[in-house]
Amino acid sequence: MQTKPTTRKRYNILAMIFFTVVINYLDRTNMSVAAAALKEELGLNAVQMGYIFSAFGWTYSLLQIPGGIVADKVRSRILYPIIMALWSIVTLLQGVVNSFASLIGLRAGIGLFESPSYPINNLVVTRWFPENERASAIATYTSGQFLGLAALLPILTFIQDSLGWRGLFIVSGVIGIVWAGVWYIFYRDPQNHKTIDQSELDHIEEGGGIVGKKGESSTKQNFEWSDLKQAFVYKKLWGLYIGQFCLGGTTAFFLTWFPTYLVEYRGLDFIKSGFYASIPYIAAFFGVLLAGFTSDYLIKKGYTPEIARKAPIITGMLLSITIIGANYTDDTFFIILFLSIAFFGNGLASIAWVFISLIAPKNNMGLIGGAFNFIGGLAYVIVPVVIGYLVQGGDFSPALFFIGAVALLGFFSYTLIVGKVERIVPKEN
Repeated sequence: MQTKPTTRKRYNILAMIFFTVVINYLDRTNMSVAAAALKEELGLNAVQMGYIFSAFGWTYSLLQIPGGIVADKVRSRILYPIIMALWSIVTLLQGVVNSFASLIGLRAGIGLFESPSYPINNLVVTRWFPENERASAIATYTSGQFLGLAALLPILTFIQDSLGWRGLFIVSGVIGIVWAGVWYIFYRDPQNHKTIDQSELDHIEEGGGIVGKKGESSTKQNFEWSDLKQAFVYKKLWGLYIGQFCLGGTTAFFLTWFPTYLVEYRGLDFIKSGFYASIPYIAAFFGVLLAGFTSDYLIKKGYTPEIARKAPIITGMLLSITIIGANYTDDTFFIILFLSIAFFGNGLASIAWVFISLIAPKNNMGLIGGAFNFIGGLAYVIVPVVIGYLVQGGDFSPALFFIGAVALLGFFSYTLIVGKVERIVPKEN
């Protein structure tokens, strides 16, 4: 019988990850809010904006595997505030540049320093939460990207309206620098946390959380090339990777082109677009929480992981296809409705990180999480650029058809490739 904890310090840690994710996505997304004004002031075209949106993904995706390796080897208390401060400084610098090339370089810099962030998130949750609470925990911190943006988009549009697009980047950067200090002061791994009770440590460890001995850093000291091979030789992992790319395709649209779509292609007022744009994020927020808590509930009721873990993701991928419906109406209400249903589906599918915590070999979870996010990050490279080319003639409908097709591919990946949900135990050489 699993120990009943007398302290709940893991939820304090979860709140810290949640706010970190809000800041992470704030610095990814503020470019989409600034895009219309920035594009006009600097004289950029749709294809150039597509490359600016995409630049984040170049480094973010390519460095996911190195980032995952670093996450395995460097203490999360040290690594996270360092990279957070660096990506926040680069965010701030976007407010002082004047050229296409500079913006490309700085957006790539944000991708560089954010690359270890989600492997760290997954490692922290895997250390701090037993398996039957993990989908809920992942859903909670993942919801930060949606709830944070839903609340922040109207605020960001107001900041830009008051301070200009340069002020928007400067404010965003300062917030991240401050939070980096907060993380360093307060975060500890469970075995080193000063106020956690032994009953909570036992509860976490008995439930499958990875808790080390007191004084240990919860990191793997040696890296071998055979570890890297593990990330690419298993069919079920490839199913997860493809699915994550498809999930990222929908997310990439909402994080890059979505506000521009509302303002330039649907003719909405800039300030109003901030409020309309927040609605799909709210839908996604409820989607990811519903998926996480329902998934854990089904596990506790004895359902198999194939049902409890896969059902929300498969359903979410199908719902994401409804984004195509926005092509068949000019009514703002129905446009937002179709986009909200699609992003609600994206939220349902956003607990996919739970599969890394359940399937990846324990000693290489950060590395495989990096591979997972590497393939997913390619969506941020490819999708914004593809959309830029698809819409350069003034019609956005081909772009929405493209996003719908990507979501359909994700559905088939999870239904046909992933297979049984069980931890991979590498064979001895």
